[in-house]
Amino acid sequence: MDKDPHVVIVGGGFGGLYTARGLAKAPVRVTLIDKRNYHLFRPLLYQVATGLLSADEIAPPLRSIFSRQRNIEVLMSEVNGIDTQNGLIQLPQYTLHYDFLVLATGITYNYFGHGEWRQIAPGLESLDDADRIRGKILLPFETAERIAAGGTANQEMIQQLLTFVLVGAGTVGVEVASTMAEMMRMALAHDFRGHPDTLNQCPLFGVKWTSTSSKCSKGNAIKSFPEEIYDS
Repeated sequence: MDKDPHVVIVGGGFGGLYTARGLAKAPVRVTLIDKRNYHLFRPLLYQVATGLLSADEIAPPLRSIFSRQRNIEVLMSEVNGIDTQNGLIQLPQYTLHYDFLVLATGITYNYFGHGEWRQIAPGLESLDDADRIRGKILLPFETAERIAAGGTANQEMIQQLLTFVLVGAGTVGVEVASTMAEMMRMALAHDFRGHPDTLNQCPLFGVKWTSTSSKCSKGNAIKSFPEEIYDS
């Protein structure tokens, strides 16, 4: 077994997962490295962000997934460097030799050179992001409810609190927008009673989205970013 070629896969997402499964019957040793010990099913991550699913429902442990595959080892670690000349991968604790290396580390969000936007507009690429977004959805309702209960709020103030902007009208953007609209009408409108009229007065129930495509600038979708953003 030790004489078999060693395949190191970095990343436990879909690319790494299916690569490892495809090598199940191959005469190789497989090491799967990921900074998390679970596989994140990202297509349903938006449902965690909107409170429809819990985190454990879309994040099965990698070791459980590969429990019946005998030629694989799962390591929860991070890669600090790669020496392609000598076939070495540097982990925090030690160096690992490989014969074949697969890098399947996933994607990152593009903030067009404005890294400071991440603090106020997190992307949706991890369970931590989903928790943060869920908080950003629910906390304005709590604030609006508290203000309305004190009798000091006007309709414009409540409307501003309960307006959400989603950047991107791709699959995730549309799914989040539609789920938020459904959640606001069917769940939150019953739970938060101080501002029902605000939730019902616009077709998207306070949700707006923006896209780089002019096709998505109709109705309640706000206009696209100005061109200077992309030139920065």
